[in-house]
Amino acid sequence: MSTPIASPLSAKTRQRLMSAAALAAFFLVWELVCRATGVSDLILPRPSQIAEVLWTKFPLLWPHTVQTLTTTLTGFALGVLAGIVIGMVIGSSKLAYDVAYPLLVGFSSIPKVAVVPIFVVWFGAGTVPAVLTSMVISIFPVVVNVATGLANTEPELEDVLRVLGAKKRDILWNVGLPRALPYLFASLKIAITLAFVGTVLAETVAANKGIGNVMMIASGNFDVPMVFAGLVILAVMGVLLYAVSSLVEGRMTGWAQRKNDPVMA
Repeated sequence: MSTPIASPLSAKTRQRLMSAAALAAFFLVWELVCRATGVSDLILPRPSQIAEVLWTKFPLLWPHTVQTLTTTLTGFALGVLAGIVIGMVIGSSKLAYDVAYPLLVGFSSIPKVAVVPIFVVWFGAGTVPAVLTSMVISIFPVVVNVATGLANTEPELEDVLRVLGAKKRDILWNVGLPRALPYLFASLKIAITLAFVGTVLAETVAANKGIGNVMMIASGNFDVPMVFAGLVILAVMGVLLYAVSSLVEGRMTGWAQRKNDPVMA
């Protein structure tokens, strides 16, 4: 009686195992280099020290983590909503494109650290400036990708639909927006990482709660392991939200994907 042959690992499983092994190797090399060179904790703490901080200070860090995550998701949602609306207007109207796009490029070129003090003057220190900073930094990638997706609708297809009696609104909702979904989800994976940048930037300037505020206080106290612990928390949250965006993208735009996501597949 022949013994069954174990099925080989799928390509996706192998890719995930290789990613986990590479991540583990990175932290192992980091730990060994720090121990071998005797580098000061004020310069570069060891991963084991960062893990100890995350474990022992978890009750302290958890409320700040929730605050940063909530603020980021709120600003991200508002930015995506505003970006979709503006992108639809720009992508479906040549006049709106010519008028609004230069303004958007100019506003996007302004360093966001320069607008945080303005938000503080307008709304006071706290959560609102962080939400607004997260929102404004998320808008531009969404606008550009939605407008690009709408602009890529073939003129011949629009002409055929008009001949069949479709109005411009019908073409936008039934053809333009579905075809722009891959562009939209590509922008979401960029915008979610930028949203964290905006939140932490505002928290370091004008907030008394959040991971950004924790990192600012820790750096003032020369508590470098705590600063790195904050960076690890931000990285984990960013990766998880990126993974969620990729999962939703796969469910909604699987028809447009010719190969797996290079990061999350």
